[in-house]
Amino acid sequence: MAKQAKSAFFCKNCGAESPKWVGKCPSCGEWNTFVEEVVVPKKGTLLTSDPRKSLAPVKISQIKTEEYPRLRLPSNEMNRVLGGGLVPGSIILLGGEPGIGKSTLVLQNVLRIRAHKVLYISGEESAQQLRMRADRIAGGKMECECYLLCETSLENILTCLKNENPGLVIVDSIQTVASDLLESAAGSVSQVRECAAAFLRYAKETNTPVILIGHINKEGSIAGPKVLEHIVDAVLQFEGDRHYLYRILRGIKNRFGNTSEIGIYEMKEDGLREVTNPSMMLLNETSDVLSGSAIGVTVDGARPFLIDTQALVSTAAYGTAQRSVTGFDPRRMNMLLAVLEKRVGFKLAQKDVFLNIAGGLKVNDPALDLSVVCAILSSNFDTAIPKNVCFAGEVGLSGEIRHITRIEQRISEAQKMGFSTILVPKGNMKGMSATDKIKVVEVSRVEEAFKFIFG
Repeated sequence: MAKQAKSAFFCKNCGAESPKWVGKCPSCGEWNTFVEEVVVPKKGTLLTSDPRKSLAPVKISQIKTEEYPRLRLPSNEMNRVLGGGLVPGSIILLGGEPGIGKSTLVLQNVLRIRAHKVLYISGEESAQQLRMRADRIAGGKMECECYLLCETSLENILTCLKNENPGLVIVDSIQTVASDLLESAAGSVSQVRECAAAFLRYAKETNTPVILIGHINKEGSIAGPKVLEHIVDAVLQFEGDRHYLYRILRGIKNRFGNTSEIGIYEMKEDGLREVTNPSMMLLNETSDVLSGSAIGVTVDGARPFLIDTQALVSTAAYGTAQRSVTGFDPRRMNMLLAVLEKRVGFKLAQKDVFLNIAGGLKVNDPALDLSVVCAILSSNFDTAIPKNVCFAGEVGLSGEIRHITRIEQRISEAQKMGFSTILVPKGNMKGMSATDKIKVVEVSRVEEAFKFIFG
C-alpha cells in the first residue's frame, strides 16, 4: 500500500516538529510560532553516502590546514564586511527589506567579475527583467562570465550546477526554491531547511562559494526557520530607509571574520555607489551656523564617522508635549530629557522636542548622547554651537559623562575631518598621547559641557 500524507506542525523559529499545535515551542520557548505543513515520505534522497566507508576520528593537531585564496568581489565595502572576500566553499545569506537593493548589490558585483564563471539563479524575476536591470547597472557593457537560470526546482538547479560547474553561485531567493520530494509549498519551514541544506552540501563538496538572498518578515528577521541562519557561514543584513539614499551592509554572523565591520552605500539611478568617506556625506555642508545642530562622533562596528544631530525645541501648542525621534532610540531621548530636567535643572516638560539624525541612518551608539544633549540645549536657548566642535560621550542617569570605547579612532576621525575641538569623557584619555592638531576637552558632567559651549 502507498504511504499516505500526514500533517505536522513546525516551529518557524527553530524548526522543531510537533504532531499537534502548541502555543509555546518546547525547544526555543517562542510563542505562536508553529505552522501546519503536509509531510509526505520522500521518494528519493538528495545525497547518497557509502555505508562501507569507515569513519575514524582524527587528532586536531594532525589535521593539515591550507590557506585558500579568497574570491575578492569588486565592491570593497562588501569585502570589508566579509572579512576580505568570499572563502571557497562558504555559503552566505544576504537579507533585507523588499526593495532595499539586495539583488542590485549582488548583480552589480557579479557583472564586474571577469576571472570566474558566475551562475545567477532567479526564482522571482524573468531573464528579461534581469537583463534590463543589468543594462541599467552596467551601462550596456557585458564583459563578464555571468549566466542566468530562472528556475525554482531544487533538483533541476542541482543538475544544472553539476553540468555547468560555476565558480560562484547566486540564489535569488532561497524562499522561492522548492524540492519535488516534499509536498509543502515553497517558503515553508521544511522546504527552506531542505533546500538550504542541499546548497550547503554542494558548496562544501565542490568548494564553490554560494550566496543566498533571503526575505525578511515583518519583525525584521530572516524569514524561515532559525536553523537557516545556523546552517550558513555568514549572515549579512542590508538595511536602510527606502526614502533615503544611504544603505548599510552589516555582518550579523561570520565564521571567517569579525562582525564589527559595516559597508555604506548610496543608492543611485545606475545602482549602488560605495561611500568611502561617510563623514563627508553625512555632515552639513552649508556655511550657516544654526542652533539645534551638534556634530557627534559615532562608531558603527569598527568604523568611526561623524554625523549631524539635529534638534528642535519649541513651546508646546497643546496641553501634552510632543516627542518625535528619527534615527535614534526614542526611549533613550526621553531618558536624556529626564536627566536634563532632574539633574541639570532645565525645564523641558512643557516643550515639544524633535530629534533627527541626518542622512536617514539609525544610530544606537551610546556615545552619541552628549551630542544629542548639546543639540537639544542649543535649540532650547537658540544659541548655535561652533562648527569646529564635536562631541563623544555617554550620559548617565546622574548627569555624569561616562567612558566610551574606541576613543582614539573617534579623535582621529574628528581630526581628519578638520575639527579643532572635541569634548570627551574625563579620564577617558588615560595612557594616550595628546595631539597638537585637535584640542581634546575632558568633561565629567553635563553642566561642564554646557558651560564650555555656551559660556
